[in-house]
Amino acid sequence: MRQHLLKNASHEELHFITQEWLFWARDKQLPPERDFRVWLLLAGRGFGKTRAGSEWVHQLARVKDRHIGLVGGSASDVRYVMVEGQSGILQTGHEEERPKWFSSKNQLIWPNGTIARCFSADAPGQLRGPEFHFAWADEVAKWRYSEAWDNLMLGLRKGDCPQILATTTPRPLGWLAELAKAPDTALVVGKTVENQANLAQGFIAAMRQAYGQSDLARQELDGELLADYPGALFSRAQLAAIVAKPPERAQFIRIVIGVDPAIGGANETGIIIAGKTIDNQLWILADHSLNAPPHIWSAKIRQYFQQWRAESVVVEINQGGDLVTHLLRQNGTPLPVRTVRAMKQKAARAEPIAAAYARGEIWHGGVFTELVDQMVSFCPSAPHNQPSPDRLDAAVWALHALMTGAQTQSHELRF
Repeated sequence: MRQHLLKNASHEELHFITQEWLFWARDKQLPPERDFRVWLLLAGRGFGKTRAGSEWVHQLARVKDRHIGLVGGSASDVRYVMVEGQSGILQTGHEEERPKWFSSKNQLIWPNGTIARCFSADAPGQLRGPEFHFAWADEVAKWRYSEAWDNLMLGLRKGDCPQILATTTPRPLGWLAELAKAPDTALVVGKTVENQANLAQGFIAAMRQAYGQSDLARQELDGELLADYPGALFSRAQLAAIVAKPPERAQFIRIVIGVDPAIGGANETGIIIAGKTIDNQLWILADHSLNAPPHIWSAKIRQYFQQWRAESVVVEINQGGDLVTHLLRQNGTPLPVRTVRAMKQKAARAEPIAAAYARGEIWHGGVFTELVDQMVSFCPSAPHNQPSPDRLDAAVWALHALMTGAQTQSHELRF
């Protein structure tokens, strides 16, 4: 049927057909027929997720004066993938209907007045306040902060039936698994091979030869949402089994605060409270990690130090070491600081801690969702562009200090 139409179309009809997405799209790249608030498109790399997102936005923009949100993992992701990319909004849709791009304002404006505003998930505060009829959220599994998703959903409150399309290659994140199961989510799972006709010749065969039917292939090529990251040092089932009510404070002989500081940029400052009991069991007691400037998180650490009656603060000083120790020793009684200089790769530092978890020596005194997500997503073979596991790093510093003796004086560790 399609070939017949192309063969017999006039020049004008052919021009229209070549730009009409409904003619070319595969079924999984089109909005689900059922009602939904979230269209969650979990698909392997190269499936055509970005094209599906940009074309959906074009379809929405045909109704005048709509407000659409575009959110990517970072500002560059939004601009160079969602807007200007090969399958982005400026390269798709009908030429005469394409919007104008005002990069200085991070806005796209269509001829009929529909506006799409661009936001970075690295700055979740940007999404407080704006309201949308619709939104496209790209590669949500790579977002550093689940707060960005929460703020986006809270802003989806214009019109009669606001909707969002979330496109991503999956990762084993608890909040993503919950979203996939939500009753108002239309889940679509796609495989890379479904778009084979538009990929480089031999790509699929090469990937299958390299990764076979491994967990990595199931995730990255088949779009499966796994419980754990392939090759991770920790499993979700393992971590769920060690959640228990912690002992009373009097049962702890040592409590420390592990800190992985963020001096600038979009990273969080990891702040983990950990303790050691009389019977030599180790506990993660609290996760107070946050995204804030140094003067805020340093004040919070001082507060937690007094609240938990901690013995010391174990802080990584590879970046901004003098500033970090200065902040923790001013504005009151100087805190006892043990500095840590990371000399090994993250995996090498985490492996002894993973072994202690496996031996049943470490417990969690609560359900620390964000920390657990970082733990089950972390593995030696993970891509280098994954978000920094700041909470996990802080936990490693704290647990390592508890495993290496009762040293409370300022002393630089190297591991």
